[in-house]
Amino acid sequence: MDADAPVIEVLDLHAGYGNGLILQRVNARFMSGRITCVVGGSGCGKSTLLRSIIGLLPPQKGHIRVLGEDPYALDGGARARLLARVGFLFQNGALLNSLTVAENLSIPLRAHTTLPADVIAQVIAQKLALVGLAGTEALLPGELSGGMKKRVGLARALILDPPVVLCDEPSAGLDPVTAAQLDELLVRARQILGTTMIVVTHELPSIRAIADDVVMLAEGGLRFAGPLDAALNSDDRHLRAFFGRESAPLGAPPSTLYDALALPGAA
Repeated sequence: MDADAPVIEVLDLHAGYGNGLILQRVNARFMSGRITCVVGGSGCGKSTLLRSIIGLLPPQKGHIRVLGEDPYALDGGARARLLARVGFLFQNGALLNSLTVAENLSIPLRAHTTLPADVIAQVIAQKLALVGLAGTEALLPGELSGGMKKRVGLARALILDPPVVLCDEPSAGLDPVTAAQLDELLVRARQILGTTMIVVTHELPSIRAIADDVVMLAEGGLRFAGPLDAALNSDDRHLRAFFGRESAPLGAPPSTLYDALALPGAA
C-alpha cells in the first residue's frame, strides 16, 4: 500500500437500512497516523458510516476501501483477514462478563495468530500497561469501573497492533476527568503505535483534545471534511451550531393544553 494513500477511503457512499437511505454521496479520506473525529447530530449517520467501514453494512451505492482493498469485494476468509487489521472500541466496551480481563484480550490473539500461550500473556500485559491497567489480568468485568472497562476495550482494540482503530463514542457515560484520561490514552496510542484513528464523538472537549481532522455529517450527507482548525473557524452553519452549542429555535410555546396535545408527535 502506498504510504501516501489514505488508510480508509469512502467513495460516493450511499448507505442505509432496507429501502431507507441514511447517507448519500459521502466522500471522505482518512490519512495515516491521524485522528479524525466524526461528528454531527443524533441520527445523522455516524454509526452507519462506521458499520459500512467495518464490513457490517454493504453500500447501496459507492465503495469503501480499507487499507487499499474493498472488503465487500472479498470472500469471507479474505475479508476476515483484512478486517482483523481494523481494531474497534465499542461504546460500552463489549467485554464478556464471564471471562477475565486477560481472557477477553486473548480472544483476537487466539483467533488470528498462532502465538504460544506465554507470548500471548506477554502481549496482553504490554497492552494493559499501555492503557494504565497493569496487573488487572485476573479481574472480571464486573469488578471494573466504567472507565476501566473502556480502557480494557481500547487494549483489546489495539491487541493485534492494527494500523487503524475505530472508536464509537469512547467518552460516552464517563465523568469529565475519566473522559480526559481516555482522550490522553488515544493520543498516546497514536504516538507510540502510529495508529490511524476514527472516533465518533459529540464531546466537544474530546474533539479539541484529540482531533487532527473533523468529518461532519448532516442532512444525510457529508457537510465538512478537513483539519480541526478549519472546522472551528468555518462559517458553515452546521459547524458553527455544533461547536458553538447553538440550539435550534423551539418556536412559540402552546397557549393552551389543547394546542399542546395537538402538536406533532404529542401522545
